[in-house]
Amino acid sequence: MADTAGKRTRVLRIGAGASYAGDRVDPATDLAARGSLDYLVYETLAERTIALAQLERLKDPKAGYNELLDDRFYAALPHCRKNGTRIVTNMGAANPRGAAARTAEIIRELALEPMRVGTVLGDDVMEYCLRNRDRLEVMETGVPFASLEGEIVSANAYLGADVIVEALARGADIILTGRVGDCSLFLAPMIHEFGWRMDDWDLLGKGQTGADMVECGANVSGAFFADPGYKDVPDLANLGYPLLEVEADGTIIVTKLEGTGGLINRATCAEQMIYEIHDPANYITPDVVVDFTGVSLEEAGPNRVRITGGRGKPRPERLKVSVGIKQGWIGEGEITYAGLGCVERAKLAEQIVRERLGIGGVDLEELRVDYIGLNSLHGAASLPPAAPPYEVRLRFAGRAKKKRDAVKLVNEVETLVGKGPCSSSLPRKYVREVLAIYSCLIPRAAVRTEVIVEKVGK
Repeated sequence: MADTAGKRTRVLRIGAGASYAGDRVDPATDLAARGSLDYLVYETLAERTIALAQLERLKDPKAGYNELLDDRFYAALPHCRKNGTRIVTNMGAANPRGAAARTAEIIRELALEPMRVGTVLGDDVMEYCLRNRDRLEVMETGVPFASLEGEIVSANAYLGADVIVEALARGADIILTGRVGDCSLFLAPMIHEFGWRMDDWDLLGKGQTGADMVECGANVSGAFFADPGYKDVPDLANLGYPLLEVEADGTIIVTKLEGTGGLINRATCAEQMIYEIHDPANYITPDVVVDFTGVSLEEAGPNRVRITGGRGKPRPERLKVSVGIKQGWIGEGEITYAGLGCVERAKLAEQIVRERLGIGGVDLEELRVDYIGLNSLHGAASLPPAAPPYEVRLRFAGRAKKKRDAVKLVNEVETLVGKGPCSSSLPRKYVREVLAIYSCLIPRAAVRTEVIVEKVGK
């Protein structure tokens, strides 16, 4: 709890309940039930997630928020209410207001009122990006946005911790956001509880370092780390999700609940720390530019790692925007050949499809053919098999401007069953619209945020 001055006098406990839209529900519920948490964070937005959510909202104005919101809140809210745990999450995705309305309904259904639900708005900057399309550049390539073909369906700026801090200061028990910095979800409770200044760059840098450890959820507790016989991780089927123990000076311990599977040690933390970092001395976030080069990781006990030494620099004046654009279609078809000579039959099948695409005048911008199990990941660098394989799966993937060309590709793959080499499986095929994601930078001042806090019940 906080003292009368609004500054916490004991260790702050923050649990990581999710790291992507479809993450498991039960580990977060376990954290809520027995983690003695002050905060439970659900981070659910990958780069494409909010653009896909915007497409859903265009079909249904009530949709566009995380589809597992109901499952998560029905399972965890009773524990959070009982234990005084506040929730911070970006499950609002493309529709934070809709998510807040549904959350209020769940609170009433579970008879948990009174509770305060906070909503953070302002990350949707579509209007600004459309109005300034000629002046914006694509971060990945430097080309003007105006040169990109396709319909822009979403443009969301990465907001920082400040808007979440405002909602916490106004008493919100649950805060639903759209696009914010992943780590900002964890950093905001630290700023609020310890009274850190928004320009105390070193403290923010320390907090950001701890947040970075858990924003990918169970990655730091052994997921995506396990490599049998080399890096063994126990009981992955019952993987425990991590939590932070934070002190007012920015010292942080990352740990997990007793009795859960997985592993937290110096190696798991080191791998997570360097994940997705371009420049370790200048890791840019909406809240602070972090210097990881002086970070120290010390094992403080079983499944406990102490993190110290993070530093910070002033935050950037521009915010990153993730832009979703419809850009054509992808057709994908797969078929398996088995038995002696399966590779030779698959090669013949590839030749047939390529020739048929030419005969049919199919216009593809790109065509990829993979032999799954032989070269689908490493391509020409793949090691040759020690013996001829007994089965191989042939995969075609083509990108086209027009849907009809993508459809023609997958139909040619399907036709192989009766008009191609023998001994094949039935094919799998699908066609989907391409939702390309690009990034740009816009002035911080161009983003207009709004924080709404509403009381549910008397």
